Amino acid sequence: MQWDLNQVPYHDIDIQAVHSREDLFYLVAGASFIEIAADLYTDNLIQYFNDQPEIMAWLEEHWKFEETRHGYVLRDYSKHVWPDFDWDRAYQAFFNDYSLQCTQDALEPTRCLEMAARCVVETGTATFYQALSELANEPVLARMAGLIRADEINHYKHFYQYFRLYREMDPTGRIKVFRAIGRRVLEARNSDAETALWHVYRVHRNITNDSDKSEFREMCARFRQQFRQYYPLGMATKMLLRPLDLPKAVTRVVEGPLVKMAERVMGGKQ
Repeated sequence: MQWDLNQVPYHDIDIQAVHSREDLFYLVAGASFIEIAADLYTDNLIQYFNDQPEIMAWLEEHWKFEETRHGYVLRDYSKHVWPDFDWDRAYQAFFNDYSLQCTQDALEPTRCLEMAARCVVETGTATFYQALSELANEPVLARMAGLIRADEINHYKHFYQYFRLYREMDPTGRIKVFRAIGRRVLEARNSDAETALWHVYRVHRNITNDSDKSEFREMCARFRQQFRQYYPLGMATKMLLRPLDLPKAVTRVVEGPLVKMAERVMGGKQ
């Protein structure tokens, strides 16, 4: 039976197959935090584009709705499989942190560049869920990840369309676009994903000392190494290159550096 994100069959989850998977526990819980908190980022974007009714409507009615829906289905999956984890306490701690970081100041200086940056983030999320769908050894989670991936690719297409619109209205050189893409990719190391995983880790391990994160960093490094086996690097590179609108000859020159950058986009928002 086929199902969508509005009717996830949690009763069909193979709990025995997935319950012991520490990597999936962290990835699912962490992703749920970021997706649910998207409403805060949406409010910032709506304020930034407050004289563009079409963009504002899409952000509010489609992007925000779909992003938070992703978060809620992942949250419910997490609670179903790992009921002993205090999801609500961990999420509240994450949101308290995240709300301090997610401000208007974090947006790019022009609307065109912000749309380019959004393309990077959607690249990260689409490729994250692509990898998660293959990493998951549990059918319900694998299908959930695949359905979320499809939504994220659609979001990318919309942001790319708006990027092109603003580039035509206010021509922006490729160097500026490249720098905006590079900034957002390099920020992936200190991303929302790390903040989310840290708060999952703190609650799960009952950590009271925030100053020593050595074991946490070792765990993240281990997960990244495992995740890279499934990460669609070609897909990420193609999506990152698209806003640059490069001639084929130039593409061949910059593709190598961008491939290395793409390796660091392990889930954009993630």
